[in-house]
Amino acid sequence: MELKQYSIVLVNLDPTIGSEIKKTRPCVIISPNEMNKYLNAIVLAPMTTNLRKYPTRVPVNHNGKRGMVAMDQIRTVDKSRIIKIFETLSPPQIDACKAVIKETFVD
Repeated sequence: MELKQYSIVLVNLDPTIGSEIKKTRPCVIISPNEMNKYLNAIVLAPMTTNLRKYPTRVPVNHNGKRGMVAMDQIRTVDKSRIIKIFETLSPPQIDACKAVIKETFVD
């Protein structure tokens, strides 16, 4: 299974605690390809169908549904939690994700 940065994957996020996003849901891989190739864990951001506009959420369309990538919920998980690989985000969606990551965690 080849895991590429900015691919959407179906991930079992349970068990969780408190305000962490729960359930099995699509997530976007944030970690770079070099990490994804050699480590047993990946860094990802879960997706939600909650469309409330937060500065840390990126709007996307996936599987015919509108949703948001929750950059405020980035986490590292073991690859064994991945159930399925879907498509990759579009270039404008990738740019939006990068902008939110930069704004939130770098600048």
